[in-house]
Amino acid sequence: MARTNYSVLRHNNPLFAFNSRPSNSLFFSKYFSRQSNYFLSSSIFSSPNQLHLLTQSPSSCASITRVSTAPVEYAPPPDLSFYKEIARLKGLREALSGCRTLTEKLRTIDSDSRVKSFLKSWRNQFAGVNLSDYELFMLKCVAAAGQEHVLGEFGRELESGELELRMSSLKSALYALAETIENWDGNGGARSRALYEEDRAALWSLLKMLGEVEQFYNCIGGIIGYQISVLELLAQSTQEGHTPHTTHWNGQTAKSLRCQFVEIHPPSVLDLSEDTEYASQAAFWGIQGLPDLGEIYPLGGSADRLGLVDPETGECLPAAMLPYCGRTLLEGLIRDLQAREFLYFKLYEKQCITPVAIMTSSAKNNHEHITHLCERLGWFGRGRSNFQLFEQPLVPTIAAEDGHWIAKRPLEPVCKPGGHGVIWKLAHDKGIFKWFRSHARKGATVRQISNVVAATDITLLALAGIGLHHGKKLGFASCKRNPGATEGINVLLEKKNLDDKWAYGFSCIEYTEFEKFGITVDSHSPNSLQAEFPANTNILYVDLASAELIGSSTDESSLPGMVLNIKKSITYMDQFGIKHCVPGGRLECTMQNIADHFSNRYSSRCYKGVEGLDVDDLDTFIVYNERRKVTSSAKKKRRHADKSLHQTPDGALLDMMRNAYDLLSRCGVTIPEVEDNEMYVDCGPPYLILLHPALGPLWEVIRQKFVGGSIAKGSELQIEVAEFLWRNVQLNGSLVILAENIVGSTASEIGEALLQYGRRCARCKLENIKVLNGGINWNSGDNSYWKHDMQRFEALKVILHGNAEFEARDVVIQGNYTFDVPDGHRMQITPGVTGLDIQLKPIEAELMDSGTWFWNYETRGRHIELELIEL
Repeated sequence: MARTNYSVLRHNNPLFAFNSRPSNSLFFSKYFSRQSNYFLSSSIFSSPNQLHLLTQSPSSCASITRVSTAPVEYAPPPDLSFYKEIARLKGLREALSGCRTLTEKLRTIDSDSRVKSFLKSWRNQFAGVNLSDYELFMLKCVAAAGQEHVLGEFGRELESGELELRMSSLKSALYALAETIENWDGNGGARSRALYEEDRAALWSLLKMLGEVEQFYNCIGGIIGYQISVLELLAQSTQEGHTPHTTHWNGQTAKSLRCQFVEIHPPSVLDLSEDTEYASQAAFWGIQGLPDLGEIYPLGGSADRLGLVDPETGECLPAAMLPYCGRTLLEGLIRDLQAREFLYFKLYEKQCITPVAIMTSSAKNNHEHITHLCERLGWFGRGRSNFQLFEQPLVPTIAAEDGHWIAKRPLEPVCKPGGHGVIWKLAHDKGIFKWFRSHARKGATVRQISNVVAATDITLLALAGIGLHHGKKLGFASCKRNPGATEGINVLLEKKNLDDKWAYGFSCIEYTEFEKFGITVDSHSPNSLQAEFPANTNILYVDLASAELIGSSTDESSLPGMVLNIKKSITYMDQFGIKHCVPGGRLECTMQNIADHFSNRYSSRCYKGVEGLDVDDLDTFIVYNERRKVTSSAKKKRRHADKSLHQTPDGALLDMMRNAYDLLSRCGVTIPEVEDNEMYVDCGPPYLILLHPALGPLWEVIRQKFVGGSIAKGSELQIEVAEFLWRNVQLNGSLVILAENIVGSTASEIGEALLQYGRRCARCKLENIKVLNGGINWNSGDNSYWKHDMQRFEALKVILHGNAEFEARDVVIQGNYTFDVPDGHRMQITPGVTGLDIQLKPIEAELMDSGTWFWNYETRGRHIELELIEL
């Protein structure tokens, strides 16, 4: 196996050490209102690279008292602090866990001090709305968690025996005044009002969210456990915020890893760019193993940074709907998958349809948009039964100041998805692992929606191939990390467990967690280790049985990598139309940190350093490749005139153009290099080259379809056909080849149109031709290059319907042309007496399925060789 030790950083220096004794040191007192807090800053170091947590009395905390503006009856006592609140909630969680029935749970939660002080009486009616005991229990959990403001002042009993919801003070007063006038009954009394319809809807929406949180987070104690985790992480982040030099893993992290000692080391990686022979072998394993693989897409994120809006309705859209290079991002993922399946068909002449599991959410109607897109496109010709969409729960966001849930108004907390790490438990809860088993799948590749280059060349196939061939539990696709990028790093973890066993394995540290490890953002700092470690890209191979074992756990291990990122702000609109931007976050899980549960255990430490560790024996692994063959993301909208293109659709497009240059220049095609990103702001990309992935997707396959020729600066080349030949083509302008049947045609089976690979494909051959036309109007201000939405002066377009074929040989095609070839026909263009000789003939009946020519794929050892077969 080709291996690269990514860094020369010494492995035998201890980076992080923990005191193994439990400690309640470094308490941070806070009032549980938004307006008041106590805080403390303190840290003690034993060395720049090592820190032991020491006990400190709470009485030594320096405090700053602020005035609370919370209602008097609900104002917390002045000495209420995070650690006391956490202790109270943990006691309640433990008591609830011992209850066998819902009646016992209600009795237990009714005895909680916060619930007692907040509710004067409970009824099975809530302002005229019937509530079940379970719904009442969830609302009481909200009060017990200290989030009374979300419910409003509904504990006040009216004369009628019903309960009233208090909205805001102003709105409540206005409603009261209006109803006093409207409902005056002439006898000096007023009737109680029913809950308004908007509030009824808000109540049911709240109960739905609470039900999902209570059920999904049952492994940590439901709603109460969610708040405990939030407060523990918030206290921890507060500590780090006031002690910026901390270089240890905190007790919560140590607890989650169940260890007493941790060191991180630069990982040993399998460098696909260095050992190309091994890379080819690994990719070949991936092709062979395609029938054993599934595909998993975590698409539930809200993608706020993209600012994607439907131009017609003004509705906010999820990332999956971003119109990138002429199609949505989700369509791009399926195209990449079908390219691998088409390659499998060409090699083995067998159909292989990969089951795809998609995690969605209700954020920005994500689930509805994705479902509608799949239905509109006929499930991409793959059959509805080969898709499973499962919706992740939304969770309440919290204010960084005090841990309160952020609410637009009573009954309407601001909610967001709980991070892609919920995918493992959710997949177990929703039967996704069982569904994969029904399709006889052993492993799966995991890919995020915003990464548009992950399937370039060999990366995904090699990742899956190594995982399957060597029986690994988890694999990472990694690359060089960009300094200052908001992305995590891959590391080798060395842990001493509580049972004195030593554990080793590859894992990830999110960028939001760098401070815990003493890793600073400043690349010039001596503690800045980001440059010494490769980037985490969230491209994974996972053994499905191993992932299911973690997802089915009944404790917090089913929620790997719980974090609370409060470095960003939560933006929302309140009931009065006022926009707010509040520092806060929500409890998130990170899917790649499932690797922390796949460490290999040893009876003793590798005292010769981790260089002596045989990483081939580990259950986890890392493949490494050039960055633009692994990750380039369309995550955020580029601001006008902003020269930084990192993680923008514009920057991802330039990386695609650089890949096109690398590929075609090796085919003998003369093509200008792509300049620095700064040139894009003023001039746009040097050219647009969009090649359908089914041309390969392996570059060694594509290189046999392109031979010689040139592409001039400012040209456009779009090829949407897999059976294609380019030989000595000179392009100066726009050449667009579009086909209906790119990799095959659909046939009706059991009421669905299913794709049949290789059947009635469209075909195109270009030999010794020149294409000259005006091409793109690069001066148009309306151009959006990454959308592939441009103004053109002229273009040569070839449109292939059904199994149509187009051939051009030994000609110059100058000017604006469109050749529209009907299904079942072949168009040939050759030199004529006075210009072009255009012949359109029907394809012979016996050649309708196979075509008049095709590429024959043969394996030669670790490589694939193509032969042009003409019939």
